[in-house]
Amino acid sequence: MTITDVLDGLDAVDWAALQHAYGSAEDVPRLLRALRADDAAAREKALHALYGNIFHQGSRYEASAYAVPFLVGLAADADTRDRAAILGLIGSLTVGYDEAHLPQGLDIDGWRAEIEELRSGDREEMRRRVEEWVDEAVDDGDRRVREMRLHMFDPDGSYEYARHELAVYDAVRAHVPQLLALLDDPDAAVRTGAVYVLAWFPEEAGLIVPRLHVLLAEEQLPAVAACALLAVALVTDAEDAETIGILRQRLRAKEPLQCWSAAVGLARLGAADADVVAILAAAVVEPPAQDGPGVPFQSGDLRGYTSVALAAVDRTVAAGALDALLAGLAGPRGLRRSRSPRRCSTSPSAPTNHGRCPHTANSTT
Repeated sequence: MTITDVLDGLDAVDWAALQHAYGSAEDVPRLLRALRADDAAAREKALHALYGNIFHQGSRYEASAYAVPFLVGLAADADTRDRAAILGLIGSLTVGYDEAHLPQGLDIDGWRAEIEELRSGDREEMRRRVEEWVDEAVDDGDRRVREMRLHMFDPDGSYEYARHELAVYDAVRAHVPQLLALLDDPDAAVRTGAVYVLAWFPEEAGLIVPRLHVLLAEEQLPAVAACALLAVALVTDAEDAETIGILRQRLRAKEPLQCWSAAVGLARLGAADADVVAILAAAVVEPPAQDGPGVPFQSGDLRGYTSVALAAVDRTVAAGALDALLAGLAGPRGLRRSRSPRRCSTSPSAPTNHGRCPHTANSTT
């Protein structure tokens, strides 16, 4: 496949009329072409620039969705270098910073409902809810933060951000078939990158879950299989007995990373038992080693991912695990500075219902 094939139609887009983080997106086609450069430094510079303009600090923009088909085309072409890195950008464009959605996965129905509420909801009623939210502050510090968000209250602006972010998500969703094809790629890092992106599309579970089952039956690299176990648990639901059966089988795997990912997956699907809790509690203290491409979820922070997974387990099941959780978090690598949303919004860059400004009826504290 030639660069002309991969980037066919690039110049047909009126990039100058589109906006990204720094204004006109007229530089985007040049950067997309640079991802095919022979010079590694040029490719790295272009990718860095795209992270800064169409994915700026977790935000997505009008131009972001238009870039998606070309990014997927580049990632799907075996002649493209750094395909795994491009898939990383596609994953970021899809959901923003993924810790906002872990351990439960993307609530796409809730997200779509929130955006519709932002689009059509009564602005005065929204402001009243924000004012009530400010009145519920637990202390002076919390009140100052909430008052600042009230001062910045802008449902129309938040709707614009959220609309662009959903447009990007749906643009990636339209390319699920191409991403599924990458599960057969000979490059393990590409397979892992594709698995990660596919983990965020529960509306496409009917296509994705069977292919992940096939991958799990055939995959030879434990790290890739571990990512697939996490992804299949995130994209399906608790009624999926076949997936739960696969996860329970991998819970007995000799390879620690697969055992861990199966435990995280079972916890997400509400199928945790004492064995799952024991594995998670041990992993909080000492996460499993990562080989190969590594686990991209939560930026590879297995301790952090384990902690939120364990915290979400039913307390009657997880009794006795709290000491291990606290001990692990207090360890030298246990405390992580997490990213936080820059603004109060209903976008997937922001956690749902964790003290953020309640713009919509479904977004209360």
